[in-house]
Amino acid sequence: MIDISKAGTFKLGDRVVKRMGYGAMQLAGKGVFGPPKDHAGAVAVLREAVASGVNHIDTSDYYGPYVTNELIREALHPYPDDLVIVTKIGARRGDDASWIPAMSPADLESAVHDNLNRLGLQAIEVVNLRIMGKVHGPAEGSIEAPLTVLAELQRQGLVRHIGLSNVTPTQIAEGRRICDIVCAQNMYNVAHREDDALIDDLARDGIAYAPFFPLGGFTPLQSTALTEVAKGLGATPMQVALAWLLRRAPNILLIPGTSSIGHLRENLAAADLELPRETAAALDQIASGLAQPDARLAQ
Repeated sequence: MIDISKAGTFKLGDRVVKRMGYGAMQLAGKGVFGPPKDHAGAVAVLREAVASGVNHIDTSDYYGPYVTNELIREALHPYPDDLVIVTKIGARRGDDASWIPAMSPADLESAVHDNLNRLGLQAIEVVNLRIMGKVHGPAEGSIEAPLTVLAELQRQGLVRHIGLSNVTPTQIAEGRRICDIVCAQNMYNVAHREDDALIDDLARDGIAYAPFFPLGGFTPLQSTALTEVAKGLGATPMQVALAWLLRRAPNILLIPGTSSIGHLRENLAAADLELPRETAAALDQIASGLAQPDARLAQ
């Protein structure tokens, strides 16, 4: 049995969650649009995650749209007392599966109510305001207007805690002047380290950081380096990438997604994967493109 508690815990709002969580995005159809290919399999993955000790699930009503939230409710409601469900608002899906910004007050209020209704909740534990930014990352610009709307929904008791997604350090600082921010969710992995300083700053303030795309945007050289290290450890590249993130900072909460029970178990097993110091040092070089693949470093 996989013991994900070995990865430790961290505070998320006023709750404490295990650092190895689960992201529900991949339970929707191709392109995160439409129903899953295997409905029963998707339900089984969610139940397996919780049975394995996961108590932090990341989702959004625009996954599908609506698909992942409906699956979560079907699979897990009534929810375990320790389960923390985190959702995102700030976008909607077009009929052509496009991702469309939805940041007006009416859009944000509707999104919160949609998430509540489909998840079967009276209040959502954490809502991340997802800023659309650039195609592949955040872009500077004030977030005061939409965040003020979300803060008002928090005052109404519909949202317990607020986080930010796809944001810059400047936007996080602006957000913290408006309301308490309990987490940030950006693209970050062993090859993309733009948020290094931000993660350390948030850790000092007790704010969680949930990286997405743990294997996103790797060059062929970077992928080769990671694969060679993984072979030497008898692990998968995803397991090594996740183990590196757990080692990187104590406030990092992982939300790897999959629609396969087999892959779910592989991902969760990263909680028990220890990286030798020399291996971690080699992985640290991947971001700069200086990594020299050498399986001996994983011994």
